[in-house]
Amino acid sequence: MIQRYEQINLRDRNSFRVEQRAACLVEFETAEELRSLFAARVPDRWTVLAGGNNILFTRDYEGLLLTPVARGIECLEEDAASVLLRVEAGVEWDDLVARAVDEGLWGIENLSLIPGKAGAAPVQNIGAYGCEAKDVIERVHCFDTETLRERVLERDACAFGYRDSIFKRELKGRVVITAIEVRLGRRPQPGLGYGDVEREVAARGGATLRNIREAICAIRRAKLPDPAVTGNAGSFFKNPVVERATAERLLADHPDMPHYATADPARVKLAAGWLIDRTGLKGYAEGRVGIHERQALVLVNRGGATGAEVIAFARRVQQRVAERFGVEIDTEVNIL
Repeated sequence: MIQRYEQINLRDRNSFRVEQRAACLVEFETAEELRSLFAARVPDRWTVLAGGNNILFTRDYEGLLLTPVARGIECLEEDAASVLLRVEAGVEWDDLVARAVDEGLWGIENLSLIPGKAGAAPVQNIGAYGCEAKDVIERVHCFDTETLRERVLERDACAFGYRDSIFKRELKGRVVITAIEVRLGRRPQPGLGYGDVEREVAARGGATLRNIREAICAIRRAKLPDPAVTGNAGSFFKNPVVERATAERLLADHPDMPHYATADPARVKLAAGWLIDRTGLKGYAEGRVGIHERQALVLVNRGGATGAEVIAFARRVQQRVAERFGVEIDTEVNIL
């Protein structure tokens, strides 16, 4: 059932807790409700506001915000090796992870405690500790606002990349994701490639689903601020991918610099948090905005900051990194 709000304050609907308003916000459950909405006259400007965990409002939003609220999870098929689930867009991602762990299903345990809704997972191709949403997503259900029809995109059609997908590019502003299908395995497939994870899991007695989830949650809680307490959107910056020659130049001066191989042997991924840390900015603050003292990727609202203040601070961080290392770091957060 559609629920409409006019001139709504967005403070409690974005994890940065910035005080901005939207001309109109509509909560929806089904594609049919979207069809009736878009068949009528709607504002030219619209976007999806799911959990509000990866967005920064820098001004009042004069268009239409769409929020999915359907929270069903349905088993579509299962066999001895795997289970295919249809997950509605309004499901809390971590609720899905918790359910998978409870039911002994492998594949998303390393993505524990990532805030946000399931419908947002393919847009950003969320990832952590060696796993990404694309590893388990088989298809994405969405509503096409131009044809007023439902579409189903297979994994290969989603053009998944590092924090990227077709939903951030060709289909941005055209489709609304209504559900995803994820395939999870019944057989153990632990991913312990990150030192902290392996150590924390070992301390809990070994690589069980429960131990891995608890280890990931402990690591994230230790490093990242709780948005309910301190306004933030998690990692504000993406890890930059640079030419191998650039990486080798930096490694010559900084042998301890973290760096990772990519699918393209000519390019190397660097750690944006390390770059920011080495500029001396971890824990630094200006007025009502700062960098978290335990994680340099995270910008925090220290109380009462506006979106404009946050983005101005972010630009200064980007400038400092570029001046020190000659590397451009891009924002991961969607800025409106």
